[in-house]
Amino acid sequence: MMSALTETEIVEAVRCGRHEGQTEMVGRYAQRVYAMIVRQVTDTMDAQELAQDTFMRAFSHIDSYDPRRATLSTWLCRIAYRLTLDYLKRRRPLTVSMEDNGVVQKDISDEDLETELSTGREERIRQLEQLMDTLVDDERMLLTLYYYEDRPLSEIAYITGIDARALANRLYRLRRKMYKQLCSANCH
Repeated sequence: MMSALTETEIVEAVRCGRHEGQTEMVGRYAQRVYAMIVRQVTDTMDAQELAQDTFMRAFSHIDSYDPRRATLSTWLCRIAYRLTLDYLKRRRPLTVSMEDNGVVQKDISDEDLETELSTGREERIRQLEQLMDTLVDDERMLLTLYYYEDRPLSEIAYITGIDARALANRLYRLRRKMYKQLCSANCH
């Protein structure tokens, strides 16, 4: 059995082309990378292929990894994020962003939004999952990173390449749209 390598040792081993570095990287991070991808790509074979592509890309671009900017796990998720979005764009080129429906409603605070969208009622969870399916790929992935993976905004900013402040504003607008959609669905 191989002893666990540090992130630095894994990166150095991959840089040197040593098999144990690649094996350790895949063994340590494959499940997390796959979990992120499979939430977006429903076909498990395609999700597995994207996870494999993520590691192949990481191995061939290991020199671009900078441990001062992100952990190895976050860097891998950034690669997976980009590959998955590219895949989804090729598969669903006509998806349109969920827009506000023009219904004027009172503004809602971030705390109220969070409370309303986070309620654990099964019916609400089903509604939210259905709404998630209507989002464009990058919006759905953003919510996945924030809610399902519970990543901090700084990591999501690195993964997506979006400035943290802009990301916070985008998340707020996206959650507000979902809230409005829920309200209009429940009022009818």
